[in-house]
Amino acid sequence: MVGTTADGAVRTITLDRPEKRNALTRETLRDLESTLADATAPVVVLRGAGEAFCAGADLDVIAGLDADAAGEFAALGQHVARTIEGYDGAVVAAVDGAARGGGVELALACDLRVATPAATFAETGVRLGLFGAWGGTVRLPRIVGESAAMDLALTGRTVDATEALRLGLVSRVTDEPRQVASELAAVDHGALRTVKGLLRDGGDREQREARERAAFAELIAARED
Repeated sequence: MVGTTADGAVRTITLDRPEKRNALTRETLRDLESTLADATAPVVVLRGAGEAFCAGADLDVIAGLDADAAGEFAALGQHVARTIEGYDGAVVAAVDGAARGGGVELALACDLRVATPAATFAETGVRLGLFGAWGGTVRLPRIVGESAAMDLALTGRTVDATEALRLGLVSRVTDEPRQVASELAAVDHGALRTVKGLLRDGGDREQREARERAAFAELIAARED
């Protein structure tokens, strides 16, 4: 249910359930986690097969959950999202077609979200009496701001690629998202990993600045070796 291919410094991971619009089951999430754990490329592209990026959690799975199983399923999704976020390299969500619910949450965990003109996004959980429990309530306001996050999460409305770009939900709209991965692969890989780690740093300002100075010195030292 998850495929992977390599092209130089770029590894592409494909959610491969096109008949289900790449909806996520426990098995798909575990496959995605293990594929990421095995990856060593400095740049990873996450994409969906067929006409959708990812429809979110498989509703057949949701229908069979009790309260305990729901908590476990949420924990698994959160863990996978953290695995994406913490990957030792850059992860690009190449969104072509629909991203819904958990699919949006996986994209939010990526370092860059690049959309085609055909991409659409919606946090549809509220329409089903649910919400994004894979870290979406944490990452969405951080990325688009609280006001836009409230609008998207409370209404469940769909936004197209143009509006997603305006909101900051995606960083670019292009016919070929993987071109962005090629740009990332062309930079110094050590610097790429270092800068990502610093931008993801959640410490206070002084601690972050100290780590920034130390990391910069380490990169200079590596150039001198």
